[in-house]
This record gives sequence, C-alpha cells and structure tokens, in this order.
Amino acid sequence: MTPAGLRSRLMLLLCFLSTAACNMFAFTDEPSERAGRGDGYCSRILRAQGNRKEGNSEFRLRVEGDPESYQPGSTYRVTVIASSPAYFRGFTLIALREGAEGDRDKDYAGNFQIIDEEETQFMTSCPPAVTESTPRRRTSIQVFWTAPPSGSGCVTIKASIVQKRIIHFQDEGLLTKRMCEKESLYGDVTDKPLLDCCACGTAKYRVTFFGNWSEKIHPKDYPRRANHWSAIIGASHSKSYVVWEYGSVSSDGVKQVAELGSPVKMEEEIRQKGDDVLTVIKMKAQWPAWQPHNVRAAPSAEFSVDRSRHLMSFLTMLGPSPDWNVGMSAEDLCTKECGWVQKVVQDLIPWDAGTDSGVTYESPNKPMVPQDKIRPLTSLDHPQSPFYDPEGGAITPVARVMVERIARKGEQCNIVPDNVDDIVADIGQEEKEEDDTPETCIYSNWSPWSACSSATCEKGKRMRQRMLKAQLDLSVPCPHTQDFEPCMGPGCSDEDASTCMLSEWITWSPCSLSCGTGTRSRERYVKQFPDNGSICTLSTEETEDCVVNEECSPSSCLVTEWGEWDVCSATCGPGMKRRERMVKMPPADGSICGAEVLEVEKCMMPECHTIPCMLTPWSDWSDCSVTCGKGSRTRQRMLKSPVELGECTEELEQVEKCMLPECPIDCVMSEWTEWSECNKSCGKGHTIRTRIVNLESQFGGDTCPETIQRKKCKIRKCHRGQANSDEKKRRKEQREKRRSKQGRAEVASEHPGCKMRPWSNWTDCTKRCGGGIQERLMTVKQRFKTAQLSSCKDRKEIRACNVQPC
Repeated sequence: MTPAGLRSRLMLLLCFLSTAACNMFAFTDEPSERAGRGDGYCSRILRAQGNRKEGNSEFRLRVEGDPESYQPGSTYRVTVIASSPAYFRGFTLIALREGAEGDRDKDYAGNFQIIDEEETQFMTSCPPAVTESTPRRRTSIQVFWTAPPSGSGCVTIKASIVQKRIIHFQDEGLLTKRMCEKESLYGDVTDKPLLDCCACGTAKYRVTFFGNWSEKIHPKDYPRRANHWSAIIGASHSKSYVVWEYGSVSSDGVKQVAELGSPVKMEEEIRQKGDDVLTVIKMKAQWPAWQPHNVRAAPSAEFSVDRSRHLMSFLTMLGPSPDWNVGMSAEDLCTKECGWVQKVVQDLIPWDAGTDSGVTYESPNKPMVPQDKIRPLTSLDHPQSPFYDPEGGAITPVARVMVERIARKGEQCNIVPDNVDDIVADIGQEEKEEDDTPETCIYSNWSPWSACSSATCEKGKRMRQRMLKAQLDLSVPCPHTQDFEPCMGPGCSDEDASTCMLSEWITWSPCSLSCGTGTRSRERYVKQFPDNGSICTLSTEETEDCVVNEECSPSSCLVTEWGEWDVCSATCGPGMKRRERMVKMPPADGSICGAEVLEVEKCMMPECHTIPCMLTPWSDWSDCSVTCGKGSRTRQRMLKSPVELGECTEELEQVEKCMLPECPIDCVMSEWTEWSECNKSCGKGHTIRTRIVNLESQFGGDTCPETIQRKKCKIRKCHRGQANSDEKKRRKEQREKRRSKQGRAEVASEHPGCKMRPWSNWTDCTKRCGGGIQERLMTVKQRFKTAQLSSCKDRKEIRACNVQPC
C-alpha cells in the first residue's frame, strides 16, 4: 500500500472515531476547490472501500421485513446487527442509486431519519450518511429510511463497520442490501394476479387501519372541523370480482363512499356477488380523523380467504373531500409456494374516484361529467390542492394498513412453514387436535353420534360413548367415556346444501359505547336459500353486552336526537336502512365520544312479484335542496307496464342526502367605543374610536371591516410661543386628573365594606398598530361582614392603545 493510501486509510478510521478528525480528513486530503460536497467527503467514503477488508458473517445489515423491493415514499426500519459475541464501535450507513459513484447529490437515494440521537447522528461533512454519536461498544443500531419517489430505480444501502482497529467494508453480502422499486400499482389499471392460487385449506387474517392524516403531518388547508375517516368497507374475493381499481370507472357503491362516506350501496354490491365473496370487511367511521393510539385503538376487522377467494380489497373516504379515498385493491394473500402470506404492511396515499372535480378538501360539489377514471392523486394536480408540491415530490402517506395472518385451517399444501412463528403456531394447533388419552387407558372405539336433542333449528346437543376396557396404571386417571357437541335439528345444518347456506360470522362490531356497558353485534348472510323456496330460519345476527372502562362517564358526551330512518335500500324483499345523529359536544377531557352516530338495521319490503314491471331508466339526480350544508336530492322513473298486468310495486322515486360546503358565517363586530379626547390641546389634532372582532368570518362569509376610525378635531388656535407651554399645562392637568380619579377609587374601595388590592399593570396591547385594547384589574382583598355583594366586587378598566395607523 502506498503512503498516501495508508494515510487515507488511517484518517478514515479516525473519522469513524472522531468528528474533528473526520472534518480534517474531508478538507485537507484534496485541493480546496474540490472539497465541496459534490466531490468531498461522501465520495471519499465510497472510494476508500476499494482498499477494504472483506466483512464476515458477524455483521449484518437488515431492512425490516426483508423486502425484495421498496414502495416509493414508504418508510422502512434499517438495522445493523452484530451476532454475539461480536460488537462494533463505529459505523457508516449510506444509500445510493444503483451504479452511482456518490460524486453528486442526486446519487443518494431516499432519506435517513434518526431514531435515537444518543446512538446515531448525520455525518458533519456528509449529510446523507448516518454514523455513530459516540464511539462505544454496541451490538446494534436502528434508523428509518424513507424510499425515494417513483422512477428512482434500484437502490443499494451499504454499511461500514469499525471493530477495534478493523474496518469492514462490503459491496456484496451481509452488509449491503439491494432493493428495486416495486412495480407501481398506479398505472393505467391495477395489477392483477397472474397465477391461480395453489394454497390448500383456509387462512384467517386481521386487517388494522392506522390513519395519520393530521394537521401536523398535512398542515396545508387541513379541515379543522368535521375531519374524519368514513366507515371502511371491503371484502375477500375472487379474481372475477373487482371492488375498485386504478384505470376503471367507479361503481355506484364506490361513488357513494367517495362523495358521501356511505358504505350502504357498496355493501349491497359486494353481497350481490354471491360465491365470488367469502367475507365482507367492515369497520366503523372515525371522528375525528386522527387521535393518539393511547386514546383510541386503531380500527381492525377479521376476514378469511381460501383458494378461490384469496384477494382482499377495501376503501374508506377522507372527509371532508370531493371524492378522495384510500384503500387496497386486489391484494393477493396467496404465495407462489402454495402458502398464505404472513404479513402485509402498506402505506397509503389518497386516490381520486373520478366523480367530482373539486381540488381542495372543502371544494363545492362539482360532478365530473363524463365520469373520469380512478387515479392516484399527485403533488402536481393543482396549485390549490393540499398535496401540491412545485417540485413534484411524493405525497406523504395519509394512512398505513397492516394485514396479519392469525390462523390457518385445514390441511396445508406447503409442508415447509414460512418462518419460526408458523412452526410454533402449527405445533400448537396439532397439540390441540391430538388425542390426550393416556397410553395406560384402553378404550373401545367411539359409538356413532346420537340424534340431536333438538328437533328444530334451535341449538341442542348430541352424544357419543366409548367403554373403558382396561386401566393399566391406577395412579393415572382415565378421561371421560362420553363426549358431547352442539347440534341442530334435521335440515338445519349449515353444510346441508338443500337448506340454508350461511357465510361465516363477520367479526364483532366495536362496543356501542367508549365507556361503561354497551352492546356489540355480528352478522352473517345467506349464501344459498333452501331448494323448496322457503325462507331461512337460522339467525343471521347476534348481539351481546360489552363493557369498556366501567369507571368513565359517557354522559359527558352530548348528541342530537336520532334523525329519521332512510328509505329501505330494497324495493321488495329484504333490504337495509339507516339513520344518523350528530355529536353536539364531545367530552371535556378530550376523549372520544362513545355514542353511536350511525345506526343500520334490516328492513323488509313486500315480497317481490314476478310481474314484468317495465320501467324507464332513472332520471338524473336533482340539484341539492340547499345551497350549503345538509340537504336532499331526488330522482324519478316512470312506469311503462300496462295496467292489465297487475299492480307494480317498484319504487318510482328515490331520495338521498347530499352535503354541500358549510354555510358562510359573516364576521361579527362589537359596538364602537366613545370618541376619545382630542390628542392636541390646541391647533389641529385627531380623535379615535375602536371596536373588536367578536367572531371571525368562516367558510367564505363577509370579511371583517375596519376596527378603528379617526376624525379631525380642532380645539382652538395655538398662539406663537404658547404651544409648548399649553401642551405641558394640558399634560399636567391630565396627570392630576388621573391621580385624583385613582385616589377617589382607592378611597371608595375602602368604604363600602371592602378592602381592595391595588390596580394591576396594564395588559399588553391586543394589536401592534391600528388601535388595540388594554385592560387592568382591581380585585377584592378582604370583604367585611357588612359588605354588600353589589358594591364589593372586582373591577376592570379598558383603554385604547397603539392607535397609530398600520
């Protein structure tokens, strides 16, 4: 090695251990004109790796989840780990675009974020790189890395390790992680699975929605009032059914979610898909949109998948907004190894349903005609957009969704489990299913099951028996000889295709109250009606009590009375209807109001007839009945069938709610004060009067007018040489007048049975110019027994200040 190379190597080692040495190395190794950041210390770190000592398996760089690709704009946890008993004193962490040399700023990919400032810091002379805060022994460090925007290609994250006097560099292997950009889901159409699912059995998942759409993270034009996530609606389904996808046109159900936050039509569309849907996914709306998780748990729901219905989709609306949503579309939970995905975590950016042309959160209702295709929002859509970025950067995600596998049922195809957690889970499941009969107990075979104790579709029991033939060890007890299980009468089994076929129970709804004793419910739906045309008698809804924080007081939350029920969603047969109420006053302690604001229940219309009702198409929806706030709109259709065919029960008019921007609120001002004294004792002067703003204008109302007025005043003509003396005389008179007034007030304060404290100092002026207000207080110090309440009380004085024009 040349002396220069040895010097560089030693100085690099010192750089890891000392920031001062690092800076010295950065600015003395080359001529000063090339010591800038473009070809400075960052590029030297990478060039120094040419003389590296190859790393070994003691150290590893790991990206959480070990992803093969990255989602643009998503954030990942990056860890550098030393396997026991190894340790390291220093490190460098850097992320480069593939093929880049590190000579230019644009060579660096994404951004690191410090988690623990006592452990890590950004390099002084190389801001894109992360290094240690102090050179001490450690076995691991963690930082966050946010992936670059779309179109950045492949990225390499590299780590360098300082262990004692050895520096480990590695361009390939355990200290380097290469990830390429995940194929975008935001193209012309949503990507669809290319292969059929080959997994066996079924899997059960829990989906959890973490909303982080808040004023802190998305401050531009954030709606402080009525911000919320609408009720979440989705399903696990087959490839032949598309809930929503980029490049397609929104269905009526998607449109109602996107514009009104109503999941009723969307749920109806999902349930009409029959065998293409396995589970309907539902979670309640969230008001407000964001709260800390220690105040309100993130909403979640459970659902199942099988070989034919292995995709999961859902959506929820940002409210208020024109037609903006987030969600997942056709997420495939089946792996190419014929297994079930263990976990999916995805950051979500908002997308436009293409039904409304508004550009801000609270834009007026402007229907898109013709309807546009579903597309993701971008930071260059419109300068007034809350997500606008003139540089076209990635939109900060507004939510994160986590899908976790919680159970697998039935015999699985993939013999090799996905990971250690699966091995433990599978062993636990096998242990539950094993026969726990001791070897010292010898039994006969089980007898056939007896008939069910219930002859109806009410729950009953059935029994089977076995005989104990021998007990080889009397010290070991033998289990029971009878076995019971629940059952229903003949023809009532869910598995009997000639009778009712029901779906699995949907997960329990959240408790109806956030504190105290409430109720929760769950539902299932009829997948197949009996062959004989009779109705299903099996229960499709269950309700039970639930208790949340017994000591809290839900009465502190004030809500309005329930509104009227909407019309039934069906024109004949079974349907759904709903009603709403509003939160008038949330709890004073800032907790979530536990009262329900939306109720949905089933409704039954007259039986559907087979009369061929010939109807015209629905007319367009009328304009909203109001110009602002909540209203309703209608649409009609005409009956074309001849009267001779019989009465037609089809609905000819529909009414639905509509929401326009909040009604404007005009500015409200106080009354004018009295005109002040003239500011001059002689000659020309001016006098002022002021008023204050009691209520600022909102939602486009009339703005506030002036708060100060002036007019000229003239006392008398000033004589030459007397102006100054007159002014001094006027000021002296005013001082004596104030002292006299204060003296009278202090004397008066003692004599009605009170002892008063001195006047407080004047408060700061409410405005720097243009006329403001100052106040001072005199409070009661002691009240004698003979004092009257009307005369012995605190006093306040107000005066104008900073009356000069702005």
